[in-house]
Amino acid sequence: MVNNEIDTVTEDDVGKEVVYNDDTVGRIVEIRHGTAYVDPDPGIVETVAAKLGWADASDEEDAYPLQEETVERVTDDEVRLRTDL
Repeated sequence: MVNNEIDTVTEDDVGKEVVYNDDTVGRIVEIRHGTAYVDPDPGIVETVAAKLGWADASDEEDAYPLQEETVERVTDDEVRLRTDL
């Protein structure tokens, strides 16, 4: 599934960068019960594991839930956050 200019994060978005004001602030590592979890400082191992579906936010001490209302849009490459927060 291709997410062109939508504002809902899905399982297809695991592994994407989270961007705020043109700065990468983390990466989606898991979707659990409809909530995306963001690791603010993933290493290469965590990034690849997330893309392969091997990551689990419950194992990530630094994974934080992403509030749906903070998402401006989801593209093929990134999850962009609203700048008017």
